[in-house]
Amino acid sequence: MKKQKLEAVETIKTASNYLRGGIADGLDNNVTGSLAEDDTQLTKFHGIYQQHDRESVVTRRKQKLEPLYSFMIRARVPAGICTPEQWLAMDDLAVQYGGGSIRLTTRQAFQLHGVIKKNLKTTIASINQSLLDTIAACGDVNRNVMCTPNPHQSEVHQQAYQAAAAISSHLTPQTTAYHEIWLDKEKVAGTPDIEPIYGETYLPRKFKIAMAIPPANDVDVFAHDLGFIAVVEKHQLIGFNVTVGGGMGATHGDLETFPLLAQVIGFCAVDQVTQVAEQVVKIQRDYGCRTNRKHARFKYTIDDRGIDWFKQELNKRLGWSLLAEKPFEFKSTGDEFGWSENYDGTWNLCLFIQNGRVIDSDSLALRSALKQVAHLDYGDFRITANQNLIIGQLTADEKAVVIDTLTPFGVLENNRQSLAQLNGMACVALPTCSLAMAEAERYLPTLLNKIENLQIKHGIQDRAIITRMTGCPNGCARPYMAELGFVGKGPGKYNMYLGGEFTGTRLNRMYLENIDEDTILIELDALFADYASNALDGEWFGDFVIRQGHIDAVTHGSQVHLPLAVV
Repeated sequence: MKKQKLEAVETIKTASNYLRGGIADGLDNNVTGSLAEDDTQLTKFHGIYQQHDRESVVTRRKQKLEPLYSFMIRARVPAGICTPEQWLAMDDLAVQYGGGSIRLTTRQAFQLHGVIKKNLKTTIASINQSLLDTIAACGDVNRNVMCTPNPHQSEVHQQAYQAAAAISSHLTPQTTAYHEIWLDKEKVAGTPDIEPIYGETYLPRKFKIAMAIPPANDVDVFAHDLGFIAVVEKHQLIGFNVTVGGGMGATHGDLETFPLLAQVIGFCAVDQVTQVAEQVVKIQRDYGCRTNRKHARFKYTIDDRGIDWFKQELNKRLGWSLLAEKPFEFKSTGDEFGWSENYDGTWNLCLFIQNGRVIDSDSLALRSALKQVAHLDYGDFRITANQNLIIGQLTADEKAVVIDTLTPFGVLENNRQSLAQLNGMACVALPTCSLAMAEAERYLPTLLNKIENLQIKHGIQDRAIITRMTGCPNGCARPYMAELGFVGKGPGKYNMYLGGEFTGTRLNRMYLENIDEDTILIELDALFADYASNALDGEWFGDFVIRQGHIDAVTHGSQVHLPLAVV
């Protein structure tokens, strides 16, 4: 059999000397605002994406100028928890180098956009000085480990956070290239780099891990390569159900690519999670596809070989077998806005951050307000997987001060947005993301206002509908898990998806393809009319459209992109 050719990225990784490549030399090249193409593949492992302003390309070309290059920097925040001091550090960098904007991501991390090349080293060094880092925030490695951030339910949340942080640390690449390039650390002579988990070619594609604590599935645990679902008995965390093989990415028009839900494969004890995570990653390292990046995610490794094969391989590598899964139940995927009291008597404030964008606008000086709260140095800051923010662990006296601090800015009033807005989520998309085919972050609030008007028309504005939009099919905002999903197909055009489950346990399915706003609103008008008249008490919209026959339930991700008429 003829040996298949490796993807070009595999050759780049192999020749990179453990992620060094020509990055250092490229940073010193003042002739261009960009880095060499091969090096832009490597900088992802360092937490950096090269981007450019797509809206100015034509104008700059006429002026015989190269594209307006800049970089997105992503800082890892395991479980989304940081200190007020770290928040202030990111705020300061956003003002100096990131256009005055912080973005909270759907994976509980920070992103700074618009950082130009000459400021990269200074920005990354400053992030490290705050005791955060950017290594492995992107690239073909395990990325930021997610975990339910709200601590109010029990001590279990703290234990789960510690497990998430341990996994994140254990799976961080060991190469010293990061510290040499960005922090000017000298490599110790005679000590070669070694990657005991990843090897010199790392993983075939990115790898994502999440921890959920029922009844909240706010991290969308089934959308991830590897998941851990906390099992609590008598108020004690006894271990985790393990899930494998989830993932959102797809390619328009390629039915060989599709989202998949993870499958539960068993149960492990708390002290076994890091070992399980390492061996799962190693299986993907050894068996994941390296000849076709569109087929390289872990979900395809399992889908191709079967879940029974995977469980057998995992148990063999562990040297012991996972136990049978234990019962669990999810009741929601969203955040609970406003104040909540913790088990220890402290308080949390969950704030709505529209699409995760922390910025001062004409209508809301959100960044300035949060900066003032951070200066109080109370509690901690917790980024949710829905791009919102929890100011956590406040005493009763601190709670009163926070209220007094935020009230003049109108931030607490911002929590009183409609259910349509509060349950919406979008990726960055245009103008910076090179993959975006349509708007998302800048457009979704406008569309949600029009969707809300339709809900008011039919008297269903008090019914939450999980709505998500992305500018391309890669799925950064997890649109295929939504009750109502929109995926960009071209300027002003979207594929519309229906039938996800409110608790994040079912994929949706394409309802209409390549439609504009007018068509979206016409279709939703009819669907909402039916929902208002015929929904059962307490029936979620995603369940209703399936029961009523508007869409068929998906049993495998390969059905998600099939036209409605195809059974």
